[in-house]
Amino acid sequence: MKEERGEECYNQAMVKRHKRSASQGVEMEICINSDDMETEEGGGESEEDENGFNLFHYLAQPSAFVVCDALEPDFPIIYVNSVFESATGYRAEEVLGRNCRFLQFRDPRAQRRHPLVDPTAVSEIRQCVENGAEFQGELLNFRKDGTPVLNRLRVIPIYDGSMVTHFIGIQVFSETDLDLSSLSYPVFRKENPEILPRKMDIKIPICNYHEGGLLERDADNSRILQLSDEVLAHNILSRLTPRDVASIGSVCTRMRQITKNEHLRRVVCQNAWGRDMTVRLEPSTRQLGWGRLARELTTLEAATWKKFTVGGRVEPSRCNFSACAVGNRLVLFGGEGVDMQPMDDTFVLNLDVASPEWHRVKVASAPPGRWGHTISSLNGSWLVVFGGCGRNGPLNDAFVLDLDAQQPSWQELATSSEGGTGTRPLPRSWHSSCTIDNGSKLVVSGGCTDTGALLNDTFLLDLTKERPMWREICTSWAPPSRLGHTLSVYDNNKIMMFGGLAKSGSLSLRSCDAYMMDLEEIEPRWRQLGFNGFEGAGPPPRLDHVAVSLPCGRILVFGGSIAGLHSPVQLFLLNPVEDKPAWQLLNVPGPAPKFAWGHSTCVVGGTRILVLGGHTGEEWILNELHELCLASRPDEDG
Repeated sequence: MKEERGEECYNQAMVKRHKRSASQGVEMEICINSDDMETEEGGGESEEDENGFNLFHYLAQPSAFVVCDALEPDFPIIYVNSVFESATGYRAEEVLGRNCRFLQFRDPRAQRRHPLVDPTAVSEIRQCVENGAEFQGELLNFRKDGTPVLNRLRVIPIYDGSMVTHFIGIQVFSETDLDLSSLSYPVFRKENPEILPRKMDIKIPICNYHEGGLLERDADNSRILQLSDEVLAHNILSRLTPRDVASIGSVCTRMRQITKNEHLRRVVCQNAWGRDMTVRLEPSTRQLGWGRLARELTTLEAATWKKFTVGGRVEPSRCNFSACAVGNRLVLFGGEGVDMQPMDDTFVLNLDVASPEWHRVKVASAPPGRWGHTISSLNGSWLVVFGGCGRNGPLNDAFVLDLDAQQPSWQELATSSEGGTGTRPLPRSWHSSCTIDNGSKLVVSGGCTDTGALLNDTFLLDLTKERPMWREICTSWAPPSRLGHTLSVYDNNKIMMFGGLAKSGSLSLRSCDAYMMDLEEIEPRWRQLGFNGFEGAGPPPRLDHVAVSLPCGRILVFGGSIAGLHSPVQLFLLNPVEDKPAWQLLNVPGPAPKFAWGHSTCVVGGTRILVLGGHTGEEWILNELHELCLASRPDEDG
């Protein structure tokens, strides 16, 4: 019966369609041949519309087709092809005569769309349908069995003169890794959604602590609590910061139960700190949980210094090396040996083992020896080295290494310059560098040339291209030329420069200034950060220090060469995203490093800051490491 009804709807629509066309002398027909269109490759050249959309992109892969009657109430479906049936699990007779919105319901018995379906996309579709306009975008849908799928959708209106008679939906379904099984909230609640106001008018009642039942007596003033747990969690709480979510959890018992959910807390942390950082923090949550980890990383209440000794030896002895972290491994390259001998060897310290030891990496080829260079971690197990001072003076070459390769080998990058103009970084040492955009681009700033001249330029090397390309970031104003400074990354593509030996007139002086740049801007520019607080509350001027980016977007500055009587082991914390950033002196218990000059610092797993090296006045220490633990370790407590 359903199949006959569907066929009848389709035939009626076609009859109306041809009658309207004939009355205007226009012969129009909707041709749907599922055998031809589902796998059509496109015989000629691909044609793009004015928005750059290529229809054959859809037709080049199995596409679901849906036709809706625009002249009937609620736009019922009058045709679906076999790809739609196999992709959604619904047979044609189950959907003919229905509106397409049922794909937004996780359960066929549901009365409203799933909360994770983007309401903005749904609203855009509704507006396009009402205005007879075309829609193109992505939407979360559900198969008949409740499995979530991503629907890349294009809705095309079919006009007969000035009247829209049908809508054609072209759908490409793909799997999504959205994990709905970890949710503990009730998906559907019994409240009548019609009693909810369209615009929330939330009033805070005056508390009378001598009378109970505040929420019961003032239910009309707490309409936000009439929302389902799932809507509260995913449409409201997930958009807040970890600190705000923790505060809301203290409002009432219900909010506390909602905010205790581990899946919600993970989503909150991922929205605040990014997917890559969340993945790095995952191992720490197995014992702490996301709630406690977020609190400790936000407040730094559990921060403590620890000291431990590792085995192996980095020989020959050296200084002015460079190190970075790759996962839970520390990698050290190069350095200055006896009689200013540039070193070219690579060492690795694996912190995953019970007794870490330094091991020399056997590489097939190595870059020329150097010191005063930088080494940065890229995606996965890749590293990049740039510049430094070699046997014949400063360098401006770049080498990469895959640490997990069967036979690791340093490879020189055949770099080019943007537009082929020959604009490449000058050879330099004592510069600073960092990686942005999830480790896909290298940023290099400042340093000094072979004549001792200080530099204030900034270059970006795009490592995603087959032939990496240098681009100078030209700005109308730049911070004074300097060396021995730091570049730190926050919010994925913003960088902060701090300290160094900066040019001031005819002199070069230690600096405590900070500057930031947003590299996502069309025309990036340097801005000097103005600080809030009392004079002298921030770090004293310094160079050869380290600056570490924390998961919460804050910057930690430590050590360096400092004039006067200031202690080099003090920790200073800054949140650069604040309107008026203020330096905070962080007092951390435990055995702090005594020698904090000529050292290097690496962040491991997002919660461990490893300090290696340091000058005692007689030797450079590489077997005694200090660790700044940002989060608790229950397995080591007690």
